[in-house]
Amino acid sequence: MRKIIVATFVSLDGVMQAPGGPEEDPTGGFRFGGWVAPHFDEASGAAMDEIFSRPYDLLLGRKTYDIFAAHWPFAEGGPDAPIAEAFNRIDKYVASRSKRDLTWNNSHWLGEDTVGALKKLKAGDGPDLLVQGSSNLLQTLWKHRLVDEFNVLVFPVLLGKGKRLFGDEVAPAGLKLVKSQSYPTGVIVTKYVPDGEVKTGSFALAEPSEAELERRKNLS
Repeated sequence: MRKIIVATFVSLDGVMQAPGGPEEDPTGGFRFGGWVAPHFDEASGAAMDEIFSRPYDLLLGRKTYDIFAAHWPFAEGGPDAPIAEAFNRIDKYVASRSKRDLTWNNSHWLGEDTVGALKKLKAGDGPDLLVQGSSNLLQTLWKHRLVDEFNVLVFPVLLGKGKRLFGDEVAPAGLKLVKSQSYPTGVIVTKYVPDGEVKTGSFALAEPSEAELERRKNLS
């Protein structure tokens, strides 16, 4: 059985748009493209290498697929050649509302029923499915609880508006932290796995005070 593993860069205030460069995704007037580069060093790069060290296929939303397909096939002679060679060799599964001409080799459209296709992929044999970017696809994965492992690299920057890791209608769920490490540039790398429903408790007095009862009456 295959797992869906998310690995993403995010600002401290939850924005994940255009981490790689100014022209990557300026939609919506986003003007901070490339915000990862000043904080990325050899140590934090090693954290990504660990994620890439296991066998995987890529699972991408349409917009991230287009970004990758315009970059990685042409990057095999550059400094990121090992990643480029791996990305170009493996299978790429693409979530898109309509069928597209996928020119990058070993690319596969998931079809009109993205959720159904992913459930079949997860139930089959093969390497895990690694999600990069793909903010819209992530919302679908959260909604249907299809994510098995969640790796997030948190960068010490506030970006304000932009595409977010968790949308306003994210499905509530519990998570278990299984790994956390900080780096000299301020990057924090964390790994989570699903942990059932949200657990709640209370620090309230066993017998609420008159002031507390009054406060509750005035809540809007």
